[in-house]
Amino acid sequence: MRRPVTVALAAALFASALTTMSAAADLSPADFVDPLIGSAGDGNTYPGATAPFGMLSWSPTSTRGDQTSTGAANGYQYDTTRVRGFALTHVNGAGCNPGAAGDVPILPFAGDVTSSPTADTTDAVYASNFSHADEAASPGRYRLGLANAVTTDVATTERTAIGTLQYPADKPANLLFRTSNSLNGSEDAETHIDAQHGKVTGSVLTGAFCGRRANGGVNNRKSYYRLYFTAQFDRPVTGTGTWKDATLQPGGTDQTGGEGYATGKDRAGRGSGGYVTFAPGSKVTLRIAISYVSLEGAERNLRAEQPARSTVDSIANKTKQAWNAELSRVDVQGGTANQRIVFTTALYHGLQQPNLVSDVDGQYLGMDRKPHRVERGKDAQYSNFSGWDQYRAQIQLLALLEPRVAGNFAQSLYNYAKQNDGVWDRWVHVNGATHVMTGDPSAATIATFYAMGVRNFDYRGAFDSLHKQATVPRPEGLQDGGCPGQCVGQRPNLAQYLTSYYAPNDVCHCWGGAAETLEDAVADSAIGHFAEQLGRTREAAEMRARGAYWLNVFNPETGYMQARNVDGGWVTPFDPASDRGFAQGSAAAYTWMVPQDVSGLADAMGGKTAAVTRLDGFFHDANGNWQLKGGGPLKYDPTNEPDIHAPWLYNELGQPWKTQETVRQLVNSVYTTGPSGLPGNDDLGTMSAWYVFAALGIYPRTPGSGDLLLSSPLFPSAVIRPAGGAPIRITTSGSGKYVQDVRRGGKPQRDWKVDASFLRGGSLDFRLSETPTTWGS
Repeated sequence: MRRPVTVALAAALFASALTTMSAAADLSPADFVDPLIGSAGDGNTYPGATAPFGMLSWSPTSTRGDQTSTGAANGYQYDTTRVRGFALTHVNGAGCNPGAAGDVPILPFAGDVTSSPTADTTDAVYASNFSHADEAASPGRYRLGLANAVTTDVATTERTAIGTLQYPADKPANLLFRTSNSLNGSEDAETHIDAQHGKVTGSVLTGAFCGRRANGGVNNRKSYYRLYFTAQFDRPVTGTGTWKDATLQPGGTDQTGGEGYATGKDRAGRGSGGYVTFAPGSKVTLRIAISYVSLEGAERNLRAEQPARSTVDSIANKTKQAWNAELSRVDVQGGTANQRIVFTTALYHGLQQPNLVSDVDGQYLGMDRKPHRVERGKDAQYSNFSGWDQYRAQIQLLALLEPRVAGNFAQSLYNYAKQNDGVWDRWVHVNGATHVMTGDPSAATIATFYAMGVRNFDYRGAFDSLHKQATVPRPEGLQDGGCPGQCVGQRPNLAQYLTSYYAPNDVCHCWGGAAETLEDAVADSAIGHFAEQLGRTREAAEMRARGAYWLNVFNPETGYMQARNVDGGWVTPFDPASDRGFAQGSAAAYTWMVPQDVSGLADAMGGKTAAVTRLDGFFHDANGNWQLKGGGPLKYDPTNEPDIHAPWLYNELGQPWKTQETVRQLVNSVYTTGPSGLPGNDDLGTMSAWYVFAALGIYPRTPGSGDLLLSSPLFPSAVIRPAGGAPIRITTSGSGKYVQDVRRGGKPQRDWKVDASFLRGGSLDFRLSETPTTWGS
């Protein structure tokens, strides 16, 4: 099959003309995006079509021979070239497998439907192989030719998709709606076929994000949203059928039935769906829309976002323009073709979330599972908040580039908290409180939005709510439901925490006492900054003091963060490579997680010189060789959030040139082109946002602050154009990765950081050196 023009070809054209840059001038930012980056290994990205912050995303659900599982956390793994459908919802880069969503897989099937697709538990019949030679992914459009001889070409808007399905002339043409087969399963599903009007509608009741993970997932095997869909065709439907479990009903038009949330044999063979038949050789245009509120909402979304004469090309072009508008918010010049591709793709992944959950009329499903409407003056309700991950880099990128979206997102999270008895959940999927991970990332996020100038939300109400969550114990904080990975208490055993000044590991009702203490200290410090900016002096002093509680889990005898019990004793035996008392990370990694008090951490380690020596050993082996990936639990891990800020700590430790050196090494060696181009889970844009900041030579200093740390930019020129804000220009002269000097607005910049005023517009001009310098030290 002939392969369409892809980003790989665009890159080749660009690479061949680097000397003149004439080819680059003909390419838009979206042409430098390769959605397949991160789709292999543990990146867990998906390659399918979606709009910026879109609700709907059309992307394959792959299979390795188990209908109750998939090739990867979000439905697609590059080395798994067999699909059982194209699903309508996805989450970018979530870590648990399967992660979330993957709702309503739809399979174009060239053959007779002679048995229930649900009975095909190994996906031996109702699935198709494919070749990557027949795959083309670009922002807003996804094309795939299947081995069953059906070709698909689909483009998306925010809430809808339009596609052409070309069936072979010599085989029956069927389209299967596997309505119950969400990635994690489902509680219920319904499918309705209206052959006369060429229409299939239905819904799936599902949820269960991370519901299969061993560390607490059983508690999360529950439903929290119903996704409605409407699908319409431009070719006559010549036959219909439905199925439930093992029973096929040729000619059927209505069916219900879920799968449950188990896996393997405990779920295999359960579920329901339906199919429609077209004439052999048909070229079918499929129009589809979704809603989390109602079928009527899905119908309104379809009418609003797909005018009657829309085509795949017209929708694809419009969505590409929307992506170009977002990707143009950071205009980099120079660099190699591969650097431009990696950077622009990282920006693309960083701006895929948050995701719309409200319909075109403003209705959305609340955390109380009741319909609500977006408040006057707000644009939309957003969701999908991977708090523990995103508060470290992605939310700062959002605040910098799309402050209005950030404000709507902040209000959305506050809306959910109000609908959830005042509780801000740490990982919100659609309208579900999933409780995943640890700490209080909502506090860090909202405080950071405010510090970076976001104002279009009820920040005073949000502050009061977050402060209350941090100071008033709740009964679920004494429960172990969902622990360790999804503990229901958002501030677990808060009363004891406020007495001990740390989270005792033996009674914390949390994932790990040391991790909980470090996370809460970061969150409390952020609330303190927030309070200070609001003029709340009492709360500012209170919370800033609590931001120093990290010191209570630093053991001066071992020199590491270490969990403690309620009696004050250290949890033993201690091993810095162990995760005992921590959450998805070792003591060695978490020891550096004090961005709010780097100088204090250095003092605890024996001074800045001692801290620098320790940090050198974190990034290198005993012979001084880089250890930036796969070095084991005692070394830096670029895939793990608690230590991703560590390269920037050298700035505050008095040796900024080592930040410049380490960041550049990571940018050049860990992030690459190709499906394996991400170091690990993208975690809803977190890893991608880290790269965007690193390539620009700036990075968020600490949650609750608008300060940016400086390093050496990768590109000779970059212009940041925040939506509604003044441009920020970053230029370099000279060569090398070390900073010789910096000028801000034409004046010498001698410090290794810039404050939040820089976010309102300005310039940084770097002069680079081939050798280390003393700038900023």
